[in-house]
Amino acid sequence: MMQTSTTPTIFDVRGLAALKSQAKSQDPAALKATAQQFEALFLQMVLKSMRDATPHEGLMESDQTRLYESLLDQQLSQVMAAKGGTGLAAMIEKQLTRNTVAPPAGETDLPLRPLAQPYPLEQKSQAMPLATPVQQPVLRPLSDTPVRPAREPEAAASSTQRQFVDQILPHAVEASRASGVPAAFMVAQAALETGWGRSEPRRADGRPSYNIFGIKAGRGWSGATVAAATTEYVDGVAQQRTERFRAYGSYAEAFADYTRLLSSNPRYAGVVASVDGQSFARQLQQAGYASDPAYAEKLTRIIGGPTLRLALAD
Repeated sequence: MMQTSTTPTIFDVRGLAALKSQAKSQDPAALKATAQQFEALFLQMVLKSMRDATPHEGLMESDQTRLYESLLDQQLSQVMAAKGGTGLAAMIEKQLTRNTVAPPAGETDLPLRPLAQPYPLEQKSQAMPLATPVQQPVLRPLSDTPVRPAREPEAAASSTQRQFVDQILPHAVEASRASGVPAAFMVAQAALETGWGRSEPRRADGRPSYNIFGIKAGRGWSGATVAAATTEYVDGVAQQRTERFRAYGSYAEAFADYTRLLSSNPRYAGVVASVDGQSFARQLQQAGYASDPAYAEKLTRIIGGPTLRLALAD
């Protein structure tokens, strides 16, 4: 039996995965939790619309505050749905239950019930006349201000991107507690370094190296290594090379090594102290983390972009 007494958190990736599998079993508790997730998603969309309608100006506005607002809205929607919310979850749960349980004898839905004595074809025109169409009123704007076109919907994160985020997010949250760097910033950098997990360096036998931050194996590294092709920029010109990279036994080891690198090397002090996504990306590039002259710009786009936000919300 699935426990539903505690409010789910947006970082509970395993809990959401368990909910998906249990909902298929038609367990009443799982159906109730599923309905709450639907309502939470609806409330999250409402909160997002309210945020978008609010002017974003001022000294306190930044990529980091907008990210925290998004995470706060996600958690708030979970809490509201768990406490009853708008009542939408109860309606969805009732509908899901009706779809899985046969209705009692004699109970049917009137709109879908067939006529006991249908009219003969020759009498349909007399018994069921066509209604005269009603002319719809023309809606006009209340003022002369032109109406803005609706915003284009954000493209949903792909299944590969969501799976990549699901795998590393718990480790990013743990590393954030140790380093102070926001978990979303580290997830975004890992996405940039590996192309959302598609180009993670692999060992000779095909096993993953779990190196998602592109950390090379220098002279001070005594652990396992893996060779991989990479692009280095020399005087702004891209060059293809094969380099040795560090190899780990898990994503947890990769995040632990990344945290040690940032905290132990003085040149990354500005990275750890960054207060927003743009500063975090700029400090990484200035510290020489990557040779790509557009590294900070690319990382900033991922941190503030819709793909990461939607992948974190799934």
